[in-house]
Amino acid sequence: MNKTKTKKDAAVTWKINRLRKGDTPRVLDLFSGCGGLSLGFKTAGFEILGAAEIDKDAASTHGVNFFRNETAEVQEHHSIPRDVHDEPENLFSDLKLKNKSDRIVDVLVGGPPCQAFARIGRAKLRSEAHKKQSDYADDAFLQDERADLVWQYLRIVRELKPISILIENVPDVLNYGGQNVAELVCDELANLGYTTGYTLLNSAFYGVPQTRERMFLLAHRSELGIPVTWPEPTHFCQLPKGYDGTRATALKHVLNKEQQSLLKDIRHNFHHFEIPAADDKLEQAVTTRDALGDLPRIMALKDLRTGRLKRRAPKLDQTITYDSNPHSGYSALMREWPGFDVERGVTAHVIRYLPRDYKIFKNMKEGWQYPQIWNWIEEKREKLIKKRIKEGKTVSSSDEEFQKFVREWTLPYDPSKFPNKWWKLLSSEPSRTLLAHLGKDTYSHIHYDSSQARTISVREAARLQSFPDGFIFPGGMNAAFKQIGNAVPPLVAYAIARNIRSSLGINNLADIREGYLWVKKRKRSRREFKEANATSDTT
Repeated sequence: MNKTKTKKDAAVTWKINRLRKGDTPRVLDLFSGCGGLSLGFKTAGFEILGAAEIDKDAASTHGVNFFRNETAEVQEHHSIPRDVHDEPENLFSDLKLKNKSDRIVDVLVGGPPCQAFARIGRAKLRSEAHKKQSDYADDAFLQDERADLVWQYLRIVRELKPISILIENVPDVLNYGGQNVAELVCDELANLGYTTGYTLLNSAFYGVPQTRERMFLLAHRSELGIPVTWPEPTHFCQLPKGYDGTRATALKHVLNKEQQSLLKDIRHNFHHFEIPAADDKLEQAVTTRDALGDLPRIMALKDLRTGRLKRRAPKLDQTITYDSNPHSGYSALMREWPGFDVERGVTAHVIRYLPRDYKIFKNMKEGWQYPQIWNWIEEKREKLIKKRIKEGKTVSSSDEEFQKFVREWTLPYDPSKFPNKWWKLLSSEPSRTLLAHLGKDTYSHIHYDSSQARTISVREAARLQSFPDGFIFPGGMNAAFKQIGNAVPPLVAYAIARNIRSSLGINNLADIREGYLWVKKRKRSRREFKEANATSDTT
């Protein structure tokens, strides 16, 4: 897109020359969460310097996973919550990063919190404003301080002067209060000497078993003389109905090529990239069965009857032994991911305690949502009431046994207000988007296997986001679900990171997806992949 001519900066030139000599590119992750972007870049051969994450549980997860081979003191330093409002020299002073602040970071990545930009977040903000009878209720989301975090990110860009930048956010950032925030950010980055561009990428096209669509913004220092490019899709997926409408809403304030041509005399910078649709000749998208089918079964109804499943805080660090071999390339990759490989079994394979609903989950069909199961429950309840009457049993509101029966066969939400409250995974398709709301409940992702009759486990959520089995979550279940729902899928980050390495003229390591997700025409065996990757790690 644009190529802004700026005066050469000594720190930027120093970093470019360092990389051209073969040094490892260094990454700093802002708003890192548990580390989806960090994992993708680390696996692609970048050095993770550290992260800034204000949530203590997510900061701890990041520190434990990315500095697992360091001393306890180093891990502790990297597990400290950090606020991006601090100055860089204070923000990372305890990490003992060497060199001047503008010579430390080669690539800056991050996903400023998306709640202020997501439509569900706007609705909540408006609702709270109306409760307070605000005169500005309809524009309440514009006052959300979380929107300011994007500009804090840019402040740090000015001080650290990275040679490449990656920002991730929800699609609605392209239509925020009538403003295209991504376009504004690109304009500001262009003024700072960057070639910029943004696009929407869907995770299912990059080997992730989830139809998660997000905005990605990429920028390179103009001194590099390279354009913004994006990784090519590796998989084909027919997206569910509704995605076109959601995308159209997000792109409402993005000009198409014809509009750009008409306005070329008024504005000279247009930064949006339209990625061609994935070719249906590519490998088919990874399904939920591909992702989850080999994990140990959790039989919720049986475990509830036998007392194995109880109302208690489950231990995420307990290892559950695999009871089968990998049954797909994807499941093998999740077990054998370089640096996060495991052999015996998995941790965090725990579920929520939902005793009323396991019997309901068993009767749901794949793809059913809340209105469908609500109708089924209503019919079921009426039949059971008629049966009780026929058997001469009371249906009085004062009868304790009958009231218990009613509670067990009554759903609490209005199906017209909560159509997406529940959803059962389709085994032959990718999952729909995992959200941070997983931290509160997991009804949005009910396991496709009716014999297990349950919502997904923490580990299954992690797999649907493409976190490998060796990636650990040291905190509690709710915190882990929230971190996973907020994360960037590592496989998407990995594809972008490899693309950035190529753009910077740095040789890529062996592709971890070969032999697993078949992203190349030549299918390399897993043994060949391991040997090639081990060789690459030592060079």
